[in-house]
This record gives sequence, C-alpha cells and structure tokens, in this order.
Amino acid sequence: MWTPALADGHAPLYERLVSAIDHDMRAGVLSAGERLPPQRELAFRLGVSVGSVTRAYAEAERRGLLSAHVGRGSFVRAQAAPLRDVPTRERGAMIAQDRSVVDLRCNTPPPVSLVGALNAALADLAVRGVLEPALQYVQGAGLPAVREAATLWLDRQFGLQVQAGDLVQCNGGQHALALVFSSLCRPGDTVLCESSTFYGARMAAEHFGIAMRGVAMDAEGLSPEALDRVAVETRSRLLFTVPTLHNPTSRTMSVQRRKEIAEVARARDLLILEDDAYYSYSGKPPQIARFAPERTIYLASLSKGVCPGFRLAFLVLPQLFPVERMLRGVRALGYCPPALGGLVFSQWVADGRVDAIMADVRKEASARFAMAQAALGTAMTQPGGPCSPHVWLPLSPLAAEQVAARALRSGVELTPPDASTVSQDADSGLRLCLGAPDDRASLAMALSVVSEALVRREELACEGVV
Repeated sequence: MWTPALADGHAPLYERLVSAIDHDMRAGVLSAGERLPPQRELAFRLGVSVGSVTRAYAEAERRGLLSAHVGRGSFVRAQAAPLRDVPTRERGAMIAQDRSVVDLRCNTPPPVSLVGALNAALADLAVRGVLEPALQYVQGAGLPAVREAATLWLDRQFGLQVQAGDLVQCNGGQHALALVFSSLCRPGDTVLCESSTFYGARMAAEHFGIAMRGVAMDAEGLSPEALDRVAVETRSRLLFTVPTLHNPTSRTMSVQRRKEIAEVARARDLLILEDDAYYSYSGKPPQIARFAPERTIYLASLSKGVCPGFRLAFLVLPQLFPVERMLRGVRALGYCPPALGGLVFSQWVADGRVDAIMADVRKEASARFAMAQAALGTAMTQPGGPCSPHVWLPLSPLAAEQVAARALRSGVELTPPDASTVSQDADSGLRLCLGAPDDRASLAMALSVVSEALVRREELACEGVV
C-alpha cells in the first residue's frame, strides 16, 4: 500500500504530504483511479496526527489531485494540477472544483476603490512631465523624489521625523526583509524573532540558509527576559520583531515593553529590524526605533495599509549605518527598485490622496473587524489596537488542524496552523485574514463557516463524556 516519502523542511506537514501526492502522481507511483489509504491508517503509518492527513487530503482534493467520495474514500484523479505557492492566493472568492472557496489566508488590506486615484495620479504626473524615470534604471536607494515623499508620509502617518538620505526604497516589505537578512547575516547565522513569526520572514531566512530562533512571548508580545537569555545563548546580532498587531497573534507591545526590548538590545549589542506593517490600524504607540534609534532598522510598507500591488516599502536606517552594505544588496537582489509605483505614491502624498486612502482602508477594516467580533466572540483574542486586519483564534495544534480542515470542506481556506511556528513553545491557533475577501458578504459567509467549525469541534470533543 502507498506510503509517501515526506520531504524535510519547514513547510507545514500537510503541505509536504500534498507535495508527496503530487510528486508520486507525476512519477507514476500513484495511478489514476487508485484509492489512497484511509486517513487514520496513513496517519498511523506516518506517525502524524489524523488532522494533518485530513487537511492534506482536503487540500489535494481542492487542487484537483484527488476526488473524494463519502463512504468509499479518496481516489487519484487522471491529471495532476500544478501546485500553488503557499500562502499567496488571488484575492477573494475563487472557483475550485466547481465550488466557491473564500480565501482567508492572504493578509491584504481590505479592498477600497483605488482606480480613480491611480488614474488621477498618472494624469498629474504626465502633465508635470515627470514620468520619464519610470522607464529608466534609478539609483540603488530609490528616486530622491520618492524618498522625499516617504519622509512626509512617515511623519504624517507614523510620527517619525527622518531624512531622505536615511531611507532605502524597496520592492515591497518582503524584499526589504530579504535585503536585511542577506546583507547582515551569513549562512548559518541566527536571527531572533517571536516564537511565532511572519511566514515571509521564515521563508526568506530559509532561502538564505539563516536559522530563526523563536523567543517566548507573553500577553504583551516578546518577553524581554527570554530575549536576554536567548541572546546570550545564541550570540545572535539581529532581532526581527513585529511589535504592533503582531502577525499572527495580533498582540501589541506596551510602551514600557518597547523600552525594555530596546534596553536588552543595547545591552546585548543586538541590531533590531522593526517591521511595522500594521501600524496604521493600531493606537499608534511609539516605535521601538524611538527608544533605540542607533540600532533599529525600521520597516514601513504600503502593502498592508495602502496598496499591495505597488510593491513599495522603505527601510529607515540608523545614523552612521554603513549604507553601502545595504546598497550592494539592492543591486544584487534587483539592481534597483521599480519607479512607477513610487512615482504614483509620491503624487498621492503631495495631493493628500494617500491619507484619504489609508482612512478608507481603516474604516473598512474596522467594519470587518466588528463582523469578526460578532461572529467569533470570545473564541478570538482581542488585538492590541482598535481593530486589526487579522484576528487570532487560540487553539491546540490538533483543534486548529481539525477546524481548518472542516472549514476547507465548507469552502473557506485558512492559514495553515503551523505556518508561523518557529519554536516549540509558540502559541498555537488559527489566523483569519479579514481583508482578503472581495466583499463583506463573502467575509460574513466565511466567518459563519469558521464559527460553525469551532462549535462542531467542541461538540465532537464532548461526545462520549458521561
């Protein structure tokens, strides 16, 4: 009977099992129409949870690899559909196997109307005759006009007063992470982070051969005592942290906690990469960069609060930081940042449209967050801010797998439970991204499915109890 060989790596277990199914179908090990082992039997032989196998079978069915028949089992389809990257998906409802799937995995800002603002900005730029740089290579740190606009944006929206010369324009936040990791670390080095962290950071570190060491968290986020202990133990020189509406748990550090993290970093000679992707949704606490400006690289991105398609982010470098080291990385990873999105952004800053867009995004995010509160109640953790584009459902690893698998069978796709896990003491649960659906009706349906899956899971857990 078929027994898959699971590849090593940090990808979620169910994803590795789906990849094994796809591989063996393409290699001819699994034939069209062949019946796969029952889920419990395969879980026993692999030494994994039934929930992981259930999740893998459901995902393989959604991708067109398998067909499931109640009472008969899961069977290999005639053709293998290409695997899709995790966790990115097209926005909103997708059609897969003749059924609508609402995707709550991709953490994007909720949709607001941007086409009119884009057309107006392009028209204004054309009238001013300043579109030419969009057709040329630009200097490594980005166009001066774009970086000057970024200083105004950072002042108005983030309360940070910086100089354009201290900014590096990046091709989105993910590029910024890759730039910092590759420029400051060598293969085999260790980067410290929260015990659960942004999936994209994990992916970038793995790509560059860098280890990520999770540091314990409490209700306020990163624990300063744990950070101090792990910094001594690993001798790491870089901390990556998401202190505001942490991804995935939505926790936010208090002002005192930020000061304590800054002091530990200073005492242990840690450089801090502060990713503030969700700052615009928060109560806007002072950044860690304010308390340790000499050792904090601050990352501000448009992807989560304005427009992900621009692929635009800025790194604010500390004073006296060796900028050339970062610029070598810019040239190595893309030669120069793209100009067109930056030019539109600069026009939006000049005419105030970026502030209006961010206000619209926050308004829609607030409405969607209220929907999540109403649907999920105490099952979700209250975030450290007035609203959040993502919410966290604390659950045991097994319960998270079961709820995710049940939701998928009902047409709702969730972030894999272990996608953000870095260490064994990480919080387990499910992240729901509220901005991904195209409209509130799709979100309401998805939240209803998740709520029902939570209730059903509790009912099953009580069966047999007398």
